[in-house]
Amino acid sequence: MITYIASDHAGFELKQFIISNFSDFHWKDAGCYSLDSVNYPDYAHIVAGYISEHPEEMGVLICGSGNGMQMSANKHPNVRAALCWNKEIAVLARSHNNANILALPARFISKEEAIAIVSAFFETPFEGGRHAVRVDKINL
Repeated sequence: MITYIASDHAGFELKQFIISNFSDFHWKDAGCYSLDSVNYPDYAHIVAGYISEHPEEMGVLICGSGNGMQMSANKHPNVRAALCWNKEIAVLARSHNNANILALPARFISKEEAIAIVSAFFETPFEGGRHAVRVDKINL
């Protein structure tokens, strides 16, 4: 499975940290590639466009608050981007909402918290059942 990842300048260092700490993942780094100021929607749309066409795969988006990336990504059909700031939210995003993009708030979580959140997100399966009925109603 290819796992797309992108950030803006505020999330660049955390993105690099995540890539290096999850070296067993097949990462596709969609940018940005430095601390130079960029516009987060440009990078969110790259990842969300891919996930929209491959909704069974997952991605990671990182910006200062996580909100801009999440909002931009959720404009795409079949994308369910979840802003997660702790492990418990990540578990619920996957198990109840079948989230396929993890949005992280780089300015509000530690690197250790990021590792726990990414691990929880990728290790947690979707429960299906009554949750599937609800998830099926998300796309317009």
